Amino acid sequence: MALSRTCRITLGLVAVLSLAACVPQNNAPKAASAAAPAASVAPAPPSIAPAPITPDVDAPQPRTATYNCAGGGRITIQNLGTSLHVLSPDGTAEDLPASPANQNSRYQEAATHDAIVIDGREALVMKRGKTPVSCTR
Repeated sequence: MALSRTCRITLGLVAVLSLAACVPQNNAPKAASAAAPAASVAPAPPSIAPAPITPDVDAPQPRTATYNCAGGGRITIQNLGTSLHVLSPDGTAEDLPASPANQNSRYQEAATHDAIVIDGREALVMKRGKTPVSCTR
């Protein structure tokens, strides 16, 4: 019984692999199925194409969002996972690490005490010496 099962699986695999070998991998027709050319054409030299770049889909991708703030300001926040890159309305850029490091909603720069707390579509922006500003996406 086990021998007959092994035989059937082996024959099935041979058939599938044979079929896969017949399918062109570069979407070009096989020589046997291509129409015969009317005139003799010299074969083109092989092209050296760069290897396709495959993105690392397992790595976290940065997310960028623009927030409209109270008072007419607008900030752009790029979430890098363990930190935020913030572009203020005046054009200054600032990087805020997660605080504490193991979470993803509170970010603070220890030197300046500037902080951002993100809650869904809202962000509370706190700058040292200024009133906190609420911003929404």
